[in-house]
Order: sequence, then C-alpha cells, then structure tokens
Amino acid sequence: RFISADEAKAGPAERAGIPGSPASPEGEERRDPPQATVSNGGEAESGKELVELKVIWNKNKYDVKFCLDSTGAELKQKIHSLTGLPPAMQKVMFKGLLPEEKTLREIKVTNGAKIMVVGSTINDVLAVNTPKEAAQQEVKAEENKKEPLCRQKQHRKVLDKGKPDDVMPSVKGVQERLPTVPLSGMYNKSGGKVRLTFKLEQDQLWIGTKERTEKLPMGSIKNVVSEPIEGHEDYHMMAFQLGPTEASYYWVYWVPTQYVDAIKDTVLGKWQYF
Repeated sequence: RFISADEAKAGPAERAGIPGSPASPEGEERRDPPQATVSNGGEAESGKELVELKVIWNKNKYDVKFCLDSTGAELKQKIHSLTGLPPAMQKVMFKGLLPEEKTLREIKVTNGAKIMVVGSTINDVLAVNTPKEAAQQEVKAEENKKEPLCRQKQHRKVLDKGKPDDVMPSVKGVQERLPTVPLSGMYNKSGGKVRLTFKLEQDQLWIGTKERTEKLPMGSIKNVVSEPIEGHEDYHMMAFQLGPTEASYYWVYWVPTQYVDAIKDTVLGKWQYF
C-alpha cells in the first residue's frame, strides 16, 4: 500500500502500533522497565542496613555482610553457618568479648571491622582433651600416693613466705568466670611475683614476671594441676605443664580458689561462656 512520509519516518513497531512502542499510549510508561536488584543476604530489599565484616577464625578469613541491627547472638548463628563452630563454643571478640544481647550498631561496629573468633569444634576438643584428661588422671593418681604438695620441701620454701600483701581477694565455695584484668599478686617457684593474663582472642596464656612475659599458646599446655593450700584453703597452688614431664611444671602460688576451675577449663580447651 502507499506509505505516507510520516509513516516512513516511524519504525516498524510504531507503524504496527505494538504496545510499549513510542507510538502506543502505554509507551511512555514502559520505555524503561525497572531493573531487578541482586542481594546476597536478601536484606537490602527490606531496607535493613548492612555492614561488611571480616570474620577471622582458625587462620581462615570470611567476608560477611550482616544486618547492623542484628544482635551478637544472631552473629554467632551466622558464624556457625560459616565455620561449623557451635555458638556455645565460640568466643567472639570485637574490642573485647562481643555481648550477645546488644546489636552491632549499639557496640559501634563499622564497615571493614575485624571480628575475631576463638573456639574449637566438638571433634577438635575431643581429639585434644582425651590425652590431656588421661594425663590429668595419671597425675592425680600419682599425687594421691605422695604427701600433699604444699608439705613438700620445694613448695614450703615459697609458702612459708606467707600470703602476698597484694594478692587478689578470694571467695571460698564459689566458681567465677575469669576476670577481665590479669590475675596478679601471686608467687612463682622462685618466690618472685607473677601474673597470669588470658588472651582469649589470641588463644594464649601470658605468664608475666618483673623480668619478662612468656606468651604460651593454650594448645601447648599439656595439663593443669592444683591443690588447696593447707590452712588457707581459699587459695590454691597451681602448675601448668609446659613439657612432657613434671620437671616442666610452672608453679604459681596463691591463686584465688574461685578462678581455679575457669583457668583449667580455659587452658584445657573445655569451652564455656565467658
């Protein structure tokens, strides 16, 4: 048929009157269809503000986008899905121990923040604990054959000096979590002052004296033994086994009794809430 000059300028779709073309009435509305957004977590669409985190556990690093208004407990669940590490066995560190009940916004987590995770899976704990527990039972059996530790000559030298003036107060009959400050005011085998610092985020025990500080990985300590001090049962003498024999024991005297179980559990890898 004959095509007018105006029709010749229009494209084939306009001449055919196809919906969505500029010639159709709906064309103006449909010219730019909306683009679908892509989200990893599905939270951006609901308007939740995300923060980018670097989660570090057992030399592994995970880049995570997480809702800023989620709690520490919810972050533990996310870490569980990434690492297989149950929340009850996680120690999550961000400027100290991460509070479970507070949101990431409340504790001022920002983009790029590093979240340190300390903890072992059930299988790892069983693999490590079995020989340690066996060693501990052997040591206890051997100790039962001997006189009490605090009566032995090597320990009497230190204990006869008496209780240190600046020793930390003790609470008999109570078990407490490790304090956030170092345990101080105690003696070592040579009678010098010693302090214990538990670096949970690094999985290390720091044994500090006036001369130097030894930084020991928790996994390198093979056993921990302790015994109440006669006449002062609210304090213990305690030893950390740093090598294969008793000669490697590092002795610490006047440990407040309320922290003894927490020290053993932390060093031997029996993770609990702290």
